[in-house]
Amino acid sequence: MSFTRAAPLPGASFGSTVRLGNDAGETVAAAEREPKALVAALAEAKGLLLIQGMNGIADGPDLLIRLSRVFGPEVEDYRHTLTDLKSVHVSVPEILLVSNMAPVSKAPPRRPEPPFAADGLIPVQYPHRKGWHTDQSYRRPPPDISLFYAVTPSEKDTGQTLFANGILAYEALPAALKAKVDKLDGLHAQPGSGRSREAALAGRMPRAFAAHERSQRQPVVRTHPVTGERSLYLCEWGQMDWFEGPFVGMEPGPHGAGAALLDEIMAHLTERRFCYAHEWTQGDLLIWDNRCLVHAATWFDGDREGRLMWRTTVHGNPGAYYAGEKKSWIPAA
Repeated sequence: MSFTRAAPLPGASFGSTVRLGNDAGETVAAAEREPKALVAALAEAKGLLLIQGMNGIADGPDLLIRLSRVFGPEVEDYRHTLTDLKSVHVSVPEILLVSNMAPVSKAPPRRPEPPFAADGLIPVQYPHRKGWHTDQSYRRPPPDISLFYAVTPSEKDTGQTLFANGILAYEALPAALKAKVDKLDGLHAQPGSGRSREAALAGRMPRAFAAHERSQRQPVVRTHPVTGERSLYLCEWGQMDWFEGPFVGMEPGPHGAGAALLDEIMAHLTERRFCYAHEWTQGDLLIWDNRCLVHAATWFDGDREGRLMWRTTVHGNPGAYYAGEKKSWIPAA
């Protein structure tokens, strides 16, 4: 494929900006002609691609779906998940709406206190920065790729999306900690199921849930099915099970040995040397690999401005570990 790239992304040690055409239509058509090239570029960039100037998607949302299919055989239809239908695009159900505006009305994350890190930049390291997760880790098999498109981003220097690279962080783990996590499983919980660390600390008992809503085991270290690289794979406060986990076989709860280990791993994973902060402009499209990256949203002034982002989720190659598994989130007939 004839395309240009610049790597790494500004201020990061991974990621790549790519350009395939002069507009969204040309870009998608080029990707469809040679799909393996863009998949290879994503792997080479260790899981993060930026394509700018994709403004045409806003008027042609099917372009986003076509591009998503380049990365896998199944683009999730959000009507058939546990998603609130107010957050689903009215005519293209493969698009999830992420917005503080009606009808979604999702409040932006809280501003960290203090708002800046010691180096004067926005905080990235846990626990100063909270909200780190990988998409839908509470499902088995978990998804591969997410595409995130800026229809209406927030104002400059707010509403960033942060990424931390699990491949680079795993490579840099001290030998003793690497040996400790290599065969460990995390227990991931669906947000809203009442199993967050906040709920556990407050003494609130989780609600009962059906079999297809249950927390799911995931390896803390995954082998990437495309590159063979090893990567950390875990989340923090809101997407781990803090009543039975966060780790299988370790002391559970927010004050146990499992909690201490999660804090240690997350603090390492989100060191600035493993992170990238994306400053959005209208028409930006980010493509990220959930198998090796975690991400977090940052604050913007939701009382004064509206932000609208579109996301798609691609499934199809979670790796041999999940071979033959049925989708955990589909209710049994």
